[in-house]
Amino acid sequence: MILIDQIPSPCYVMEERLLRENLALIKSVKERAGVNIILAFKAFALWKSFPIIREYIPYSTASSVYEAQLAYEEMGSRAHTYSPAYTEADFPVLLKYSSHITFNSLTQFGRFYPQVVADGNKVSCGIRVNPEFSVVETDLYNPTAPGSRMGIVRDLLGDELPEGIEGIHFHTLCESTSYDLEKTLEVVEQRFGCFLPQLKWLNMGGGHLMTRKGYDVEHLIGLLKSFKAKYPNLEIIMEPGSAFVWQTGFLLTTVVDIVENHGIKTAIIDASFTCHMPDCLEMPYQPVIRQAVSEAEGRYSYRIGGNSCLSGDFIGDWHFKKPLQVGDKLIFEDMIHYTTVKTNMFNGIPHPALALWSNDDQLIMYRKFGYEDYKNRMS
Repeated sequence: MILIDQIPSPCYVMEERLLRENLALIKSVKERAGVNIILAFKAFALWKSFPIIREYIPYSTASSVYEAQLAYEEMGSRAHTYSPAYTEADFPVLLKYSSHITFNSLTQFGRFYPQVVADGNKVSCGIRVNPEFSVVETDLYNPTAPGSRMGIVRDLLGDELPEGIEGIHFHTLCESTSYDLEKTLEVVEQRFGCFLPQLKWLNMGGGHLMTRKGYDVEHLIGLLKSFKAKYPNLEIIMEPGSAFVWQTGFLLTTVVDIVENHGIKTAIIDASFTCHMPDCLEMPYQPVIRQAVSEAEGRYSYRIGGNSCLSGDFIGDWHFKKPLQVGDKLIFEDMIHYTTVKTNMFNGIPHPALALWSNDDQLIMYRKFGYEDYKNRMS
């Protein structure tokens, strides 16, 4: 039983029991389908929890030199690395910390592949392709939106891949279903199928939300098995991020003031949407607050405002059965994926603390943040 009074505010709290449930499901899919599933750091990089994750999944994907180094140091394995662009300064570091490197363009491949050869071809190289198809409707999260900088479209590839390319990577999904993947694979085969028999691996990217309630796991496993049977030469790689920590924890906040303007009551909390929950404003979407109820059930309505000076740092409306008071705790559900990696110190707002509620009902504090963290970022 989680004891809210033991938790500092604000604080991201991940629950070990829920994390292990997700990891067990992901490992089961990996083993039953005969594929390689790896953790995408861009959604979750809370490395103090990696000892738990490594019990189930030992590999990860990186999109920068820092993520690649984190994979090497804390996951204990080299990363599957992709970035929209590499630099002369970064690439030697990536060679050290990567097992696979995916290039976003043929120009980048031609520029850096000689370094791979000079290093003894220890890294397997691939290219990212753009199938020009996606079911994702929000352009901010759609890698195949018109004019996208992500991946190479079919018309630019010609009939043969350059020597040294061993794999293809595509990423078109975002919190998607196995049926969305099925539609995408049909297009990938139509446009890039001629290359698949000569490759060693196919990376299907992220966005596979297999731990979400209602996701058809059996359909996913069947789809992957069928695809592998058609292309037995391919190692299938999937790199979900959100799925690892979906619904595994919350952000605890406290009401610090209540203001009213033209009949709109705003409960201001000791956290910020723009600093700590940016996807809520970018997507946008309204997160679940544990204490809130439907409009029909709740007599008291509030806009929830963050504690930064950004005018738009608010979301509304939520409804409650009783009036909110200064000092009330508000729990924002499902606040572990993307929030913990995107949080920032705009306006000098401190990061929420990071903690794990362990299986033996202990609060394990991973990190608290202070003034020096802010000052060092500005130095």
